[in-house]
Amino acid sequence: MKLSRWLTVLLAAAGIALAPAAQAQEEIVIGGSIPMTGVFAFAGIGINAGLQDYFKIVNDAGGIKGRKIRYVFEDTGYKPDVSVAAFKKLTGANKISLYYGDSTAFSRTINPELERLGSIMMAGASLATEINDPKKFPAQFMAGPDYSEQIGILLRHIAKEKPAAKVAIVYSDSEFGRDPVNEFREMSKKLGLTVAVEIQTAPGSVDVSTEVIKLRRADPDYTIFHGYILAPIPEFVTQMKKSGSKSHFMGTFWTMDSSTVMKMGEAGDGFMGVMPYRYYYDTSAKAPMLDKIRQLHPEYQNTPYLQGFLTAMLFVESAKRTLEAGKPLDAKNLKAALNSIKNFDTGGLIGVPITIKGNSVPVGRIYRADMKTQKMVPASDWIVVE
Repeated sequence: MKLSRWLTVLLAAAGIALAPAAQAQEEIVIGGSIPMTGVFAFAGIGINAGLQDYFKIVNDAGGIKGRKIRYVFEDTGYKPDVSVAAFKKLTGANKISLYYGDSTAFSRTINPELERLGSIMMAGASLATEINDPKKFPAQFMAGPDYSEQIGILLRHIAKEKPAAKVAIVYSDSEFGRDPVNEFREMSKKLGLTVAVEIQTAPGSVDVSTEVIKLRRADPDYTIFHGYILAPIPEFVTQMKKSGSKSHFMGTFWTMDSSTVMKMGEAGDGFMGVMPYRYYYDTSAKAPMLDKIRQLHPEYQNTPYLQGFLTAMLFVESAKRTLEAGKPLDAKNLKAALNSIKNFDTGGLIGVPITIKGNSVPVGRIYRADMKTQKMVPASDWIVVE
């Protein structure tokens, strides 16, 4: 079956049916506070492209139950106050049902307003553990595992690969960095792993010689880095390998874009980490939606792009289910629809069907850096956090 026909069949099966123009109805408006500039622009640009691409695919197929999607967004520069202002501007001018937020700070700040309005379900870039609480954040979700679930996926892989291993965590002195440390301790104990050392550094610190000495003395079998994009991970890895350390080094989502890991150079060969989605170039199994993305973009698309694309898929699926039930597109109904998703086929973006029970998609896979091919290659099966 040709790819274009496959996509038509998939979208039709999902209720995103080809609708005659005469049946055109009110638009479904989706908004976004997107960091197109600033320190998080590398992610925001990719996220925005992923959202736009999937919305276009759906609109080209007739929309959601005959209703077209209109996507409106504002650049936030990754500043919470600007994000809030963008939210108020966009919601004041549009009847928005779904929204994408750019940060944990924004997700936390805007939460009371979401509850007050009751009309919008929101997802976003934040994978913070606290957001994965349906009672405190009833109108929000994330299109991947939260940071604690990511640590759990890494530790499950370690326990399977080397039972009773010694593990270490190196994390930034930031809210982002500290987020999953308790889960690291508790899950390590539960899985029979020994915590060799916990090391905290300043975010993006350059001189980590003292911390490297601590890590070398602890001699862990596996070292997990969290709370960084890149620096100071390469310095740790380089110095540890020069000292003869045999530790395996691992990272979490925001470190694991292929272009980021490849910046580690030769020292990064074998670096592993958790990834909720297949990489753009992963051809290890059939993935029709990735094929479509590669058709749209012959050049590499980063992991934020894939997060945006999957978020758009879940937005659309939630709206489709809500409309099929004959209910209005408000936060309560959209969230109930989202949580009704069971064994959902993402077209291969994720290698197993997904089920959404709370505010996250608790699935991931371990990938390993192969510096010869300049690619991240699968190092585990897909791991689902129950």
